[in-house]
Amino acid sequence: MLLVTGPVSKHMAVALKRTYDATPDPKLVVAVGDCGCNGGIFGESYASLGRVSNVIPVDVAVPGCPPTPMALLAGILAAIEAHAPEATEPTYDATRDSGSG
Repeated sequence: MLLVTGPVSKHMAVALKRTYDATPDPKLVVAVGDCGCNGGIFGESYASLGRVSNVIPVDVAVPGCPPTPMALLAGILAAIEAHAPEATEPTYDATRDSGSG
């Protein structure tokens, strides 16, 4: 999971793209704060590409300047839940664990 917390400057766009490409699947991207979501006060300019989604795909945007901790956690959980495979059976059965070694 990548948490990108600001606007993307032109000189960091290549580094962000390489980081995204090097991230193992599933690639989850959360744009955090107004700057990450829409460029914030920096917008798009000679030095800034603005929002994160202008460079890499974004799964969840968490607005706010700064976003609240609850909003940040909700965004992270939303990204995880959106990409979680649906479980048909529980992966761990607590009734099988008797506690004896």
